[in-house]
Amino acid sequence: MQPFAARVMVQTMRGGDAMTVEQIGQIDGRAVQAVTLGGGAGPRARVITYGARLAELWVPGRAGVLADIVLGHDEATGYRTAKGYLGATCGRYSNRIAGARFMLNGREVLLDANEGEKHLHGGREGFDRKIWNIAEVSARAVTLTATAEDGEMGYPGRLSMQVRYWLDPSDRLWIAMEASTDAATVVNMVNHSYFNMAGSGSVMGQQLRLGSTHYTPVGADLIPTGEVLAVAGTPFDFMALREIGAAVPSDAGFDHNLCLTGPLVPKWGETLRFCAEAVDAASGRRMEVWTTEPGVQLYTGAFLGGGGPGKGGVPIAPFTGFTLETQTFPDSPNRPQFPSARLEPGQRYRHLMAFDFTPLPG
Repeated sequence: MQPFAARVMVQTMRGGDAMTVEQIGQIDGRAVQAVTLGGGAGPRARVITYGARLAELWVPGRAGVLADIVLGHDEATGYRTAKGYLGATCGRYSNRIAGARFMLNGREVLLDANEGEKHLHGGREGFDRKIWNIAEVSARAVTLTATAEDGEMGYPGRLSMQVRYWLDPSDRLWIAMEASTDAATVVNMVNHSYFNMAGSGSVMGQQLRLGSTHYTPVGADLIPTGEVLAVAGTPFDFMALREIGAAVPSDAGFDHNLCLTGPLVPKWGETLRFCAEAVDAASGRRMEVWTTEPGVQLYTGAFLGGGGPGKGGVPIAPFTGFTLETQTFPDSPNRPQFPSARLEPGQRYRHLMAFDFTPLPG
């Protein structure tokens, strides 16, 4: 499949930038649009309005060859039927909440239980299932908006969400997730892209380094026990570059929160902490991730598959992608010792991610 082939519906000029918006299908009778960011030999991204998803991300290796390093589908309907939240903006509370309930201001909040008795990624009809509105768009940036009403999926407060994707002058990709509420609530939005630094095949031979000295162990239900343990001497030790396949703790791979323990520092005009470095040694393709958040969910895709083929008709199989979901810790509303996810009226939730794609030398 050629990068960004396809069905141009609108093309215009704004402020000197070429702007392209495409209609790529319909879901529930509503049009789904795609916006292309960037061009030339540098990184390129494609964002779709269904779930405010990162649908394509073309990144060069050491020889300048571009590969699309995120999993996805060619058609909009593929995202509706597929498992795994591919590329989506998830929430209002991403990851898991035990028992699909928590206490807020002395009142029990009952959420949609969509993973057994647990609540996962905002429920059956979270932000990943919404068709977002394009608020602003240019050749290198797009801003999308969506709203969740008071009581939607059980959450209190009307939540107004905004997600902005942009490529900066150094070809870094940025994602900013922002929200406001009219009543006390909890918010933990994530970008749920699955990365494959080679562009295809298994990720087990690819390498990761994480800015984490500690992790939150989980029980059989994947809910944190409440402990925070050191990664040293465990499969979760990615303090140095390490092959994913050499570290996986079981056939289920990783689906765990790691605590980002480095300081927030000035970085590229923002205040961020180091999250991850991901490398495909063969192509020289490399990615660094920086964020404002205290944790990252590493999921190595053991249960990927089903729901139709991926791009170019190639099946999406287990271990063909891994996530780096920067976040507040799972089940934080029930764990006062964890970072808080509470948002009050008058406050602004802001979650920032930055991706740098400087290739390996040589």
